[in-house]
Amino acid sequence: DLNGIAHIQLTVNDGKRCLPFWEKLCHFMDMKTLIRNENTVYCIGSRTGILVRTAADKKNQKTFDQDTIGLHHFCFRARSREDVDSIYEFVNTNLEAHIVHPPEDGSHFAPGYYSVLFEDPDGIRVEINYVPGQGHFGNEGRLGPQGQGPANNYGEDGLTDR
Repeated sequence: DLNGIAHIQLTVNDGKRCLPFWEKLCHFMDMKTLIRNENTVYCIGSRTGILVRTAADKKNQKTFDQDTIGLHHFCFRARSREDVDSIYEFVNTNLEAHIVHPPEDGSHFAPGYYSVLFEDPDGIRVEINYVPGQGHFGNEGRLGPQGQGPANNYGEDGLTDR
């Protein structure tokens, strides 16, 4: 039984823009800076850590592409819909972020799913979501006592059995 994700390490091209972005976002989420230098920022708190480092000069030619091998996006779980809204307001007002979508209902993914999706200056996608109760393990969920079981499709329409 896992206890969450211990840390995430990201490599960025534009450290001058991305390191401050991530440090400000982490501080807004009540995380504290453990390491900060010209190439790295590492913040910890809320049972996780986020380390962001600048790519080596010979390796910083590629841009982030969520549809190639590697990370597509990652998602932080908020404690409430209001927390999702609050993070959206902070990101939209204080950070150099591209908002992919503002807070919206995504109940086609999980019962009560509510999320915001944005990109850092290098295009790395970050989602913040809230799912009430037990999500898919609750009474309304696919994996709950009366649930439909695993879906065989995942896409813009959410989880489906097509």
